[in-house]
Amino acid sequence: MFSVAAAMRARAAAFLAAACALVLAGCVATPADPVEEPVRIVVGTTDPVTSLDPAGAYDSGSFAVMSQVHRALLISRPGTLELEPDLAQTAEFDEEGDFVVTLRSGLRFANGNKLTSGDVKFSFERILAINADTGPWAVLGNLDAIETPDATTVVFRLKNGNDQTFPQVLSSPAAFIVDEETFSADAVTSDEDVVKGGGFAGQYTISDYRPNERAVLTPNQTYTGPLGSPRNDEVELRFYGASGDLARDVRERTVDVAAGSLAAGDLAELRDEKAVRVVDGPAGEIRYLVFDFATMPYGSKQPDSDPAKSLAVRQAVADLIDRKAIADDVYGDAYMPLYAYVPDGLEGANEALREAYGDGAGGPDAKRAAERLEAAGVETPVRFTLHYTSDHYGESSAEEYEAIAKQLNDSKLFRVELASEPWESYAKTRTTGAYPVYQLGTFPDFDDADTYLSPYFSTGNVLKNGFSDAEVEAQLAAQRGEADPVVRAQLIEELQERLAAQLPTLPLLQGTRHLVVASGVSGASLDGAFSMRFGNLTR
Repeated sequence: MFSVAAAMRARAAAFLAAACALVLAGCVATPADPVEEPVRIVVGTTDPVTSLDPAGAYDSGSFAVMSQVHRALLISRPGTLELEPDLAQTAEFDEEGDFVVTLRSGLRFANGNKLTSGDVKFSFERILAINADTGPWAVLGNLDAIETPDATTVVFRLKNGNDQTFPQVLSSPAAFIVDEETFSADAVTSDEDVVKGGGFAGQYTISDYRPNERAVLTPNQTYTGPLGSPRNDEVELRFYGASGDLARDVRERTVDVAAGSLAAGDLAELRDEKAVRVVDGPAGEIRYLVFDFATMPYGSKQPDSDPAKSLAVRQAVADLIDRKAIADDVYGDAYMPLYAYVPDGLEGANEALREAYGDGAGGPDAKRAAERLEAAGVETPVRFTLHYTSDHYGESSAEEYEAIAKQLNDSKLFRVELASEPWESYAKTRTTGAYPVYQLGTFPDFDDADTYLSPYFSTGNVLKNGFSDAEVEAQLAAQRGEADPVVRAQLIEELQERLAAQLPTLPLLQGTRHLVVASGVSGASLDGAFSMRFGNLTR
């Protein structure tokens, strides 16, 4: 910021110099101190924002903004995976297996309103009540009730006690605390009203927001959390529809940090630029196909509905996909094949799909696919439309899905057509049954295997694809409540084996996150929650 003291000294020096010139020959004025220039950082991203309201978004673009302006009860510090209190003063399980949080005293939102246990209760209950198709409500599946015996105490009553993932849930985007006085209790609050209300508890507030264009963030003067004051005076976040446009502006130095889904070619070229550096982050992203159990071939709402044939179709698709070819030909070193539901590097990760499908070694096998379809009595070629979004997972999505469609069609067992749609409408339409098979990707809410499991495979999951299985439901609950890490890892492996047999989704690729940072800019890194903290950026 501009230094007020420095400005006053400058004005005083100017006045003294003028007075000396008029009445005192030979008088020398005291030189003014240099004015401190504000630190302004420009961040560019290709990830669009669905909503600024935590109840209305479950995507990386929205989280990238919300994590700067909203605050949770617990937090993982940048560069670490360990949790520590944020809004909480203390947080622990009680003897009954419920989770009890005591808030810090004197908490306020940027608009001056007090932040109390009532706001915490309100924030969680509204997510569940609104139940937005694009929201994070499934992350809160084990939450039974919330009690607030006083203004600083919150008791989370859990359906399954001692849930070892619940502290992680309280650090996730599903746990951002919002102002009860400025957010709606029964509907997603519009972006305009979110900005106008100023119910922000994070490091920043939003001073200007233009959807799909830019967001201007300025330091929240009421913030006293563990991240400290931002090292900059303003961050402008610019939204790009094309990776090439963002890469161009990085080269021209009009953008200081580039984030989001950069195309493989643009990322490779930027690595060769001397004026920038590429920061590679944790490999938390996964990409996969989702099968809608109602509208896919032989689905429950199709006139020729047949569960056995529907399963055979999903299994035949799994037999035919060549993940390595897609990773190598489309993405270079940005992605690698994924053969399970939990990505490599987390407890319980395995390769449940590798042996079960294709050639048993990770490659495709058209003969095996044909045998499955024939055994189930499925007539070929099987026809369906494969949907993908044109602007959310990077420009390479078109090339990726052209490759997938070609692999399926070349087998002569399928006749697949492609359709694409912008994320703004895609995010809403995908849950209506309009897409029989479609693209989706996941960025984890926290560093635990369950973030890839419970939200997507529990009954009434966020995919809303019609998948429900009592045994999977029981396995999900068992691994969440298991304190022994060895036993829990085994439970997660067994759960993935059952999912692999039914294929509600088909995992394809595991990726990494990247930041492209201009020389002279410091503080760019990806934290344990796979996001960037704008407050660390400076020059």
